[in-house]
Amino acid sequence: MRYTTFGESGYQVSSLGFGAMNLPGVPFEQAREALNYALDNGINYIDTAAAYRNSEEIIGNSISHRRQEYMLATKTGARDYATAKSEIERSLTRMKTDYVDILQIHYVNYPQEFATIMGENGAYQAALEAQREGKVRFIGITGHRPDLLAKWVAKGEFKQVLFHLSLAQRFALDELIPAATALNMMKVAMKPLSGGFIQPVDRALRYPFSQDVHVTISGMVSVAEVKENIAAMQREIDAGERDELERLAVDLSEHNCRRCNYCSCPLEISIPDVMISSKIRDTFGLLPKGDGFYQKQKDRILSCADYEPCKEKPLCESKCPYHLPMQQVIQAAASYY
Repeated sequence: MRYTTFGESGYQVSSLGFGAMNLPGVPFEQAREALNYALDNGINYIDTAAAYRNSEEIIGNSISHRRQEYMLATKTGARDYATAKSEIERSLTRMKTDYVDILQIHYVNYPQEFATIMGENGAYQAALEAQREGKVRFIGITGHRPDLLAKWVAKGEFKQVLFHLSLAQRFALDELIPAATALNMMKVAMKPLSGGFIQPVDRALRYPFSQDVHVTISGMVSVAEVKENIAAMQREIDAGERDELERLAVDLSEHNCRRCNYCSCPLEISIPDVMISSKIRDTFGLLPKGDGFYQKQKDRILSCADYEPCKEKPLCESKCPYHLPMQQVIQAAASYY
């Protein structure tokens, strides 16, 4: 396991972090074993959120007795002071701890949201108050718009940032990672498998491992998955492999979707998932989870071409800040069937 100095925290953090979002979907004993196995084998960064069902309770009931062995990050999705304050207190209770190492303002994608969060009665004030009380060590931010995140962290109000970085989404490399590096921020990459679409798993994990980030969070739910993830990061990356991974990432990121979710489909097609998986699907095929997604979306995707309100001008495309040809990609996806 590689360890690096985690920004200005000074903590020696493992290159692989345990993402606990999916733990509520498996039996408790399985989740407990996975968490403890991760700690036993050198993983010392645990990531969760108030919104991840009972993920925080699982952590509290599984590893709170080992609290000094890991850095703990959770998130509040609240935008106002009062709700954020309540969520922070609830998270501490659920995880059976007196403090979290990182409290992240979660899923910030719109300028108006950011303005509310940073305002007089915004969630940031609740985070600052919790920090003064010793309940939060560092304040971070998460989001799906790397270009906006780069601007929002520039004033130094956040010490950590969580962002997408995968073979299919390399966009944080352009502005966000350089900006965070210049500020000595704690840089955490998420969704290396892009929600279960990218294969092979070892190559998917090794791409963020090759970049200038401290931790890559992987959503693991079993001892077997922890073993597989650790194995992918055992060997350092040489220049040849780094160049190969970067060329692949440039190709697989040609869809240009950041998963900001500005788009919305009247047919309820999950447009970002189709966009991001489009190049992966054609190049490598899909993991079982990715194939399951396409089977669930089949009727909707096949209906796109015949949806009358979008015949003249696709409703989704007018909302996209990157002006992507979403209708074209969605309709091309029908060939998967």
